[in-house]
Amino acid sequence: MANGIQALTENQTWDIVPLPKGKKAIACRWVFKVKYKADGTIERHKARLVAKGFTQREGIDYHETFSPVVKFNTIRCLVALAVKRGWDIHQFDVNNAFLHGDLHKEVYMRLPPGYKVSSSSVVCKLKKSLYGLKQASRQWYDKLSKTLITKGYSRSANDYSLFIKKSSTSMVIIAIYVDDPLVTGNDPTKILNIKNSLHDQFKIKDLGQIHYFLGLEFNKIDTGYIVHPQKFIKDVLQTYSIMDLPTTTMSLPAKLQLVHKMENPLVDPTLYRQLIGKLNFLMHTRLDLAFSIQHLSQFNQTPSQSHYDAAIHVLQYLKGKISQGLHFNNNSSIKLEAFL
Repeated sequence: MANGIQALTENQTWDIVPLPKGKKAIACRWVFKVKYKADGTIERHKARLVAKGFTQREGIDYHETFSPVVKFNTIRCLVALAVKRGWDIHQFDVNNAFLHGDLHKEVYMRLPPGYKVSSSSVVCKLKKSLYGLKQASRQWYDKLSKTLITKGYSRSANDYSLFIKKSSTSMVIIAIYVDDPLVTGNDPTKILNIKNSLHDQFKIKDLGQIHYFLGLEFNKIDTGYIVHPQKFIKDVLQTYSIMDLPTTTMSLPAKLQLVHKMENPLVDPTLYRQLIGKLNFLMHTRLDLAFSIQHLSQFNQTPSQSHYDAAIHVLQYLKGKISQGLHFNNNSSIKLEAFL
């Protein structure tokens, strides 16, 4: 908490002022989280001050909230290109990313718990964005994208979170997923320069070559990379108590017949929808699940026990093939092949 307050103070996130007449101050709270490495060991303990953005009023405290993030299809294409070209893929994390976004509306917030001032009748007038604000992600993206453009990067028309700087002899590519960017290219000097430049402005944490990104593990081998969500699958199996159930060889039971309205509807449909959401994430690297998950996703509105049992069957299939993933080979050929 002390480190968080220090970062907010150094970033000049707010001014301490009396609350103007007619204005309403939103509340805030501390959120504590344990960050884990890919192998399940603890990386660090984290305390973050979060504004209770659900109390904000549209048109008064904010206008636009949408913020683009890099598509998983773009990430797969980027990794495939880098591996085939022999480029290193670097990843880094922006410290307190949302705190760098500039606010264009007057937003007042109550004093953070544990923050001591001489008067109890004052509030924080936010000058910078804060986690929890509805516009926080948008303002951070706006700040980072403008910074990259001023440094000579151009934004892709196909993916607004992909930035490219290209010359006759070099190319550097940056993909942004909120505060977790990837950078690759054939010019190590320019890659180092952009990392140093971003560190000077935003204070980044260089994580080295890609190894764990958005729940996916990147294992480097002689023939390229194996990308798989093994830790994510283990967490899901543990959540749904699958470890004691037998494995299956098929992702769905043979002769399965599911329709929209079946007997024994689930009392809480959210359980089914959450499970389907987790399975949908796995499709980024587990294409063998594509048909099964597409089929089960059709029953989110009124799921029954039979639908839920079929989804659990998918988890039993995953248990027996937990280490499978995508192989990005380093063969120099970039020939696109399709199969009918």
